[in-house]
Amino acid sequence: MKRGMIDFWVGLFAVAGIAALLFLSLRVSSQTTLPASDSYELTANFDNVGGLKVRAPVKSAGVLVGRVSSITLDTERYVARVKLSMDSRYHFSKDASAEILTSGLLGEQYIGVTSGADDKMLQAGNNFTITSSAIVLEQLISRVLFNKAETAAEK
Repeated sequence: MKRGMIDFWVGLFAVAGIAALLFLSLRVSSQTTLPASDSYELTANFDNVGGLKVRAPVKSAGVLVGRVSSITLDTERYVARVKLSMDSRYHFSKDASAEILTSGLLGEQYIGVTSGADDKMLQAGNNFTITSSAIVLEQLISRVLFNKAETAAEK
């Protein structure tokens, strides 16, 4: 085999490897999107969103049902307003709840939706009335340390 042909195959193999790494990195970071044509938007207000990011997954029972489309600050109530782009195949009852959860101990944050028992369904533009904010690990650790310090000082 000529030297030029070997160089061609090595170059082709390197390009295929780079393409595979790019594909895997996008899959791991969950940067895929839902199609805009078959989705509807819901809103949830949280006291604290922690490290939640735009395009974070919205899951119900572990199934991807949407993505976070925007995070803004409501300047009247000073809460985070999170808009969710939900897949139109999935609808949730009016008393469904949304909470910010973490994958693993230090993993990425996502929104978990738990369906309620109401017969009426949330429509496009509606708000989740029951929400639970993110647990900030630093605040949790500082509370434990302060409690330990107080009990040690009392003894």
